Amino acid sequence: MSTCQRVSVIFGGQSSEHSISCLSAASVLAALDRDKYEVSAIGITPEGQWHRVTDDASAWARQGNVLPKVHADDSLGELALGDFLAADVVFPVLHGRFGEDGTIQGLLDLAGIPYVGSGVLACAATMDKHVTKILLAAADLPVGTYVAITDEQWMREREHSLARIADLSYPLFVKPARAGSSLGIAKVSSLDHLVPAIEQAREHDKKLIVEQSVEGAREIECGVLAGLGYERPRASLCAEITISGDHDFYDFAAKYLDDSATLTVPAAIPEAWHKELGEVAVQAFEAVGCEGLARVDFFVDAEGQPVINEINTMPGFTSISLFPKMWQACGVSYPHLIDHLIVIACQ
Repeated sequence: MSTCQRVSVIFGGQSSEHSISCLSAASVLAALDRDKYEVSAIGITPEGQWHRVTDDASAWARQGNVLPKVHADDSLGELALGDFLAADVVFPVLHGRFGEDGTIQGLLDLAGIPYVGSGVLACAATMDKHVTKILLAAADLPVGTYVAITDEQWMREREHSLARIADLSYPLFVKPARAGSSLGIAKVSSLDHLVPAIEQAREHDKKLIVEQSVEGAREIECGVLAGLGYERPRASLCAEITISGDHDFYDFAAKYLDDSATLTVPAAIPEAWHKELGEVAVQAFEAVGCEGLARVDFFVDAEGQPVINEINTMPGFTSISLFPKMWQACGVSYPHLIDHLIVIACQ
């Protein structure tokens, strides 16, 4: 059991993944043992207002197809500095901008409050898909073929940017560099659709990457969990995502709004692949300096050769999220997973 007993769960936030953060928080709040922990909840509105809110998990669950959202009307009272500093440990169940990008981690470091997950550097680096690829490539880990385009490059050197992309082979994925939950991502099969896809991605982030699709690859994910003390991080069994229906890839709707995604845990791959991909996932975790937890996403070809797609330092914790499901397949229950994360945050 953790020596940290006052746990504050922070969720919501100003990113486009606000509602997904609420869903993740609902599952975390439901799993926390109230006989072990004194739980409080802090909700951040999309406008950036912080409020003390109910820690009743049902208040933040999905109602049909209506996703939850933190409103000022949900406030249980003004959030005083003393309320914030009173926590022994914070579980920042925040995805995307101002949550998974190192900003709140810096705030908590300044306040001297332990927290679940990676620190400022790893969060900031993995939030940016371009920077992640640079770090992974420097560690001799496999990344795909891509082009990164900054806001300045697109606005000042558009033709040059398009010429760089022309060196890639279609189909291509156009992605915001610093967003999650597949928001703003498009798969394009020809030049005619490229610029509209870029403009769509720029609505979520002015920096973007254009990746060459790994056609025919399987989408495999692996969870990594830090150990106690100086134990090496360990990898979970892998999971596989397959998509049906009208979806070309694992987009936002397939993730959260319909039943088109099939999540197979553990993935039906050779045992050797589980071990090899797990080792690569741990190497990626260590290469970017992650702490606590991460989910490493791969594309794997028919020969079992992986390409690392991205690293998530605060993966989804909803009831359907792969990170907890992968660890459950390893015999680690959801409540035990939460306990472990709190213990290592406080050590």
